[in-house]
Amino acid sequence: MHSQLDQLTKSTGRTKSFLAIEALEAYISQQAWQIAEVKAGIEEADRGEFATDKEMSAIFAKYAN
Repeated sequence: MHSQLDQLTKSTGRTKSFLAIEALEAYISQQAWQIAEVKAGIEEADRGEFATDKEMSAIFAKYAN
């Protein structure tokens, strides 16, 4: 990872600190989004909001290939 970071700093002209902060911001943003989506899904499940078998079959058929 160290050599990859060195190469990236050379390729982009950015500092290691800049790239590290950029990577952390992206990671934290992704994790926050994922946690929020999981919580929303749990809340929907707690309310009994589920897709029907027919709806799921249609989704599987659409993306099967």
